Amino acid sequence: MTSSSFSGHPTNPAWRDQAACAGEDPEIFFPLVDLSAPGTEASLARAVCRRCPVIIACRTWALDHGEDDGIWGATTAAQRRAIRRATTDPVPVVGPRRGEGSERD
Repeated sequence: MTSSSFSGHPTNPAWRDQAACAGEDPEIFFPLVDLSAPGTEASLARAVCRRCPVIIACRTWALDHGEDDGIWGATTAAQRRAIRRATTDPVPVVGPRRGEGSERD
């Protein structure tokens, strides 16, 4: 498919047609254990993802839709939860230390 007829943006469902996991056994993408250690089902799925031309679109779709199961865009559910927390939690505001910047003398 040419770049003019395919958008890797996750709102365009055509990205799924280009996924490296198409035709793979779906069981490896939904492992019972969500660990990415070498030799686990999750690591096998992530290896497929790493060669995928639409890895970013897949990951973005999973993050945007709150997908909390399986391997999407080479990330585990725990990794996606951490990404969502990191991008949605407010950054704490750090004020001056006690005694610094005080107007009182």
